[in-house]
Amino acid sequence: MEDRQRHFEDVLWPHLRGVYNLARWLVGNVQDAEDVVQESFVKAYQSADQFRGSDPRAWLYAIVRNTSLNFIQRRRPKHEVEWNEDLPEPADRKPGAEADLIQVTRRDQIRNAIVRLPGEFREALVLREIEGMAYKEIAAVLNVPLGTVMSRLSRARSLLIQELAPEKGGSR
Repeated sequence: MEDRQRHFEDVLWPHLRGVYNLARWLVGNVQDAEDVVQESFVKAYQSADQFRGSDPRAWLYAIVRNTSLNFIQRRRPKHEVEWNEDLPEPADRKPGAEADLIQVTRRDQIRNAIVRLPGEFREALVLREIEGMAYKEIAAVLNVPLGTVMSRLSRARSLLIQELAPEKGGSR
């Protein structure tokens, strides 16, 4: 029992912030993300002895992803993700109120654009660009081929570019 707890604390616990971030992006708010992460860590702890893979980080992220998807399906069949501002942003270190306002506005535009992405594109993008996962890790978390990960990321980035592009003056 002590080995399981030590393994859990040493190997899985350091990923708490990252899996919480993923859950928050998938379920859309702080309280639900906390519930999903708590349920996921219980599942991970209970099945830690059964883990035989080589990447515990990807295994934990997969548990959180699956728990998030089950949560959405179970509680909100027609759920749309909305960004929840319950957590404060880190303080910017750049001088000037105007620069701060521009940065905050742009960050909100990017967040909103990510939220509007279809789920399979959003989760791939969050895992790669926000959590910094390698393509192989993402493939393991999402349980899809590597080519699918690359395709989803490409499509997600294209959709973001379209969403964030300034309006063309009158003609399309």
